[in-house]
Amino acid sequence: MKKIILALSLFLLTTSGRPPELKPQTVVNKAQEIMKLHASHKQLTPMITQRILYNYLEELDPTKTYFVQSDISQWLEPSATEVKRVMQAYEKGDFSTFFKIHDLLVEAIKRRNALEPYIDDSVLPKNVDPQSFKDGSWPQNEQEQVERILEYRSLQHDAMANMSDELKAKTKQRIEKRQAHFEEEMTNPDPLVMEPMLLSYILKATATALDSHTSYFTPDEAQQFMISVQQRLFGIGVQLRDDINGFSVVKIIEGGPAFQGKELKARDRIIAVDGEPVVGMDIQDAVDLIRGPENSAVVLTVVREVKQDGEKREQRLEIPVVRGEVVLTETRYKSSYEPFGNGVIAILRLYSFYQDSETSSAKDLREAFNEIKKEHQIEGVILDMRSNSGGLLSQAVAVTGLFITKGVVVSIKDESGNVQHLRDFDGKVMWGGPLVVMADRASASAAEIVAQTLQDYGRAIVVGDEHTFGKGSFQTLTLDSSGKRGVNPQGEYKVTRGRYYTVSGRTPQLVGVPSDIIVPSILSEAEIGEKFAKYPLENDWIEENYDDSLSDIPFFQRLKFESFYKFNLQPKLEVYVPYLAQLQKNSAYRQLTSENYQNLIKEIKKKGRGEDSEVEPFGLNDLQLHEGIDIMKDLLLLLQH
Repeated sequence: MKKIILALSLFLLTTSGRPPELKPQTVVNKAQEIMKLHASHKQLTPMITQRILYNYLEELDPTKTYFVQSDISQWLEPSATEVKRVMQAYEKGDFSTFFKIHDLLVEAIKRRNALEPYIDDSVLPKNVDPQSFKDGSWPQNEQEQVERILEYRSLQHDAMANMSDELKAKTKQRIEKRQAHFEEEMTNPDPLVMEPMLLSYILKATATALDSHTSYFTPDEAQQFMISVQQRLFGIGVQLRDDINGFSVVKIIEGGPAFQGKELKARDRIIAVDGEPVVGMDIQDAVDLIRGPENSAVVLTVVREVKQDGEKREQRLEIPVVRGEVVLTETRYKSSYEPFGNGVIAILRLYSFYQDSETSSAKDLREAFNEIKKEHQIEGVILDMRSNSGGLLSQAVAVTGLFITKGVVVSIKDESGNVQHLRDFDGKVMWGGPLVVMADRASASAAEIVAQTLQDYGRAIVVGDEHTFGKGSFQTLTLDSSGKRGVNPQGEYKVTRGRYYTVSGRTPQLVGVPSDIIVPSILSEAEIGEKFAKYPLENDWIEENYDDSLSDIPFFQRLKFESFYKFNLQPKLEVYVPYLAQLQKNSAYRQLTSENYQNLIKEIKKKGRGEDSEVEPFGLNDLQLHEGIDIMKDLLLLLQH
């Protein structure tokens, strides 16, 4: 299931438009360039070759409704001999195997077209679960193929049941047109069009075989990205999931237009935009319909599940939303406080790591802290980074620096094995007292750096889901986002160059940052995180750097640094260690004896729950934060004795 956040610089890949200027040798050269820069995979290997074959099959038949396993078994589970043959041919620019697979797709398209009259006359199955399509395997035979196509149509038919006759007709026409376009594109007899298109599929399959964040972009895709970063795009501020029978609202972004409008709800299923049906539409096309000029209105036709007379029914609604910019200043961070004793517990919520000409995440947090400090005595601080997906690496260093004196915050190891350390130098601590960091499975990248570094130094107790997202890699992009160079007619690529590590030498890659005290959130059972990616980069480690030797700095510069830097380095603390077991015990007891929390846990363990990021509040709007505050109160009481 693909996800996208509206009005952010995210885009999905298509191969429509002008083909890239690719020749077989160009593909070999591009693949070598990408692998030379890659963090782990430097050359073609049997394992990578096998992945490429599988990825290529998915590129040609993404819905898995054309091939059956007998068509492609030779490449789904190829022998060692076959893999070696394909690998050696690839290195010579011989892609005959890939062209042969495409020829099989052409035959598969003819076979499916011959089945269409039978499919049209068949009875559609009922109560099809969209989650069943997450399986990922091709049908075993033609009978299973027919069943899968009928299940797709059943979901689409159910979505159309809530439409007007006019909208039904439009939707049916769109689905048929989309299928016809795909088949026409894949059966184009012109070799000047077909060969570069298939070569682009091969490059895509190669890039994604290295890891889940490495990608090849055709010129049109690269141009689409350029537009998205150079212009201000406006939308409604929701996260969508393609459920085949429409686009389900997974999450409404706090502070965005849909959040302010209050009419759209999580789990609403969008079936039309301004009267244009979106069932059967690519998610990017749906996003483009929803985007538009700032302050213009868009009308969403949604289906909502409601309870009526004790039964679940579907209700059709027309919901207008006024478009606006989603990444709003007021949703970058938020501050509040909780009374405790003679003072307060400051709660600093950080949504992303940002910096512009006027402010930054570190500056805003410091100012918010000082505002609370003016009026109250601060006893403890909660840094809430739940669902913070990251941002600027420099700001991860700066935010960490608010809570430590000096020292290594994060280390980067590139594709050559070179290690560079990023440090906090200023020695000024905003807050050196009791600190709790809250994180969940959606806390990623820069948020993981901050959480793990503060955990490494013993400066904070991490509270939340069992672990965070697990993205510990960094990427570079060949595309010049300034637009001065223009797009390479052969295409552009993004490649994973290396991993980052915190001062302990650990990387959150794949495993995430473990919580010291586990307090489940609505995401705790969700299948999100790096470990669920197709080919995630493996975890590893480097040497710890608590006693910073400055070894990555040239000798003469090192002498200058040492005089002011080595003084007052942040030590590794163990101030929380004596209390951790008691804090864990107290929290577990509160969760176990809280009816609200137990109801929440039951809900998020239901099949498919958690991924929707939305459950009933059960008395308190944010049970996880409430428990985080109780943990801080316990800690403050324990520290007083």
